[in-house]
Order: sequence, then structure tokens, then C-alpha cells
Amino acid sequence: MDQTKWISLAAALAIMAGTRGLLAYAQAHQRLGRPGVTTRPLAEGRRVHVELPERVLDYSSREVEMDKVVVDFLPPDTSFGQRFYTAPDGSEVRATVVLMGADRTSLHKPEYCLLGSGWRIDEAKSAEEKVRIERPRPYDLPVMKLVTTMANSGQDARAAPRALYVYWFVADGEYTARHSQRMWWMARDLLRTGVLQRWAYVSCLAACPPGEEGPAFERMKKFIAAAVPQFQLTPGVRPGP
Repeated sequence: MDQTKWISLAAALAIMAGTRGLLAYAQAHQRLGRPGVTTRPLAEGRRVHVELPERVLDYSSREVEMDKVVVDFLPPDTSFGQRFYTAPDGSEVRATVVLMGADRTSLHKPEYCLLGSGWRIDEAKSAEEKVRIERPRPYDLPVMKLVTTMANSGQDARAAPRALYVYWFVADGEYTARHSQRMWWMARDLLRTGVLQRWAYVSCLAACPPGEEGPAFERMKKFIAAAVPQFQLTPGVRPGP
């Protein structure tokens, strides 16, 4: 290896060592940020309960506990909230929030979980979208819309069960639809401020008849626009002059 390559290798190793040192220092001195969703304490001190609204538009709801396999799999300081909402016509939306604690491995890329659960994502119909939220002030909430099909349902592909899955991430003062951006912001904020942002992963799931993805998403947007101001704290009201 010539001298130039040795120098490049040494520089790369030095950068890697410096980055590890910075991350180790940041982790040792980190403070956990405030959640961007409403919560209440639980008897078990390491977890809180995420408070989703009981009523959204004309939907009624019931609270549902997270599956034990999910709770046991994720770090013990992970918190949850989950409700099933039912419209007058019988259609349902499942709203779920997973809130990380000091262990950042609570959250990972949502697509992995869907694929692992047997859902196939239709990439052509899936995209990042915007949902207009009017309260506490108008803003556009970025969300990721995934159109999915149950891969091994035993039915013809054209008649296989479909679902619309919409998700986003929110922390104190920050929100995004992109997992990669959330990861970058989390590392950036930790290094800059020593605060480990307490990110929440919010998702909504609804059955979607084949060919009705567009109308289903319009209904979902109305549901999200009405629900979000009732439990999401970010963004808040702008301070006065």
C-alpha cells in the first residue's frame, strides 16, 4: 500500500475513533427529552401510557392493549397507546403509538414489521403525503402512506385482503414521516444539546377494498386531522411577540 493510501486509511480510522468517542460521551451525559404526545404515569415507573382520544369525529372507540409479544420484544422502558375506532358504517381504524424511552432501539423502520407480519407493500401506490392540521395552528403534517396486501392469504392476488397503513414520527418540537431523518435528527440533537429526543412512532391502519385506495386515504386524512390535535403536542402554539 503506497503512502497516500496509508494516510487515507489512518485518517478514516481517526474519524471513526473520534465519532465513537463523541457518541460515547454524548450517551454518558444524555438527558431524555419530553414526549411530543400526551401521556400519563403508570404504576410501573419506567413506562407511561400514551393517551389517545376516546372520540374522533363520529367514531366511537375502545382501548386495546398491545400484544404481549410486542411488549416483551421491545426495551422495558418503551411506552404504548392503542385504540380501535369504529365509524357508524362499521369500518375501523386502528391507531397505535409506540414511544421510546432512553433505549433508542424501541423504534425501527416500520416497513420491516409489515413485511415480517406477512404484508406486501405496493410501492407504486405508496408515497409520502401531507395531512392538513388546523389546530392548534395550521400546518401540514408529513405522513408515509403505504398500500399493503396480505401476501399469503390463500386468495387470488386481486381479491387478497388489503390495508392502508399511514405513519409518522413526532418528538418535542420535531416531526417527520421519514425514519432516516428521525435517526439523523436524534443523533444531531444528542450531540448538539445532550438531549435524547423521545420520539414516538404513530400509525393508523384501516382495511382498504381493492381499487378504493384513494377514497380510503381521503377518509384516513380526515380522521388524522381530527385526532392529531387531541393527543399530539408538536407543534404547539407559537409564542406571542
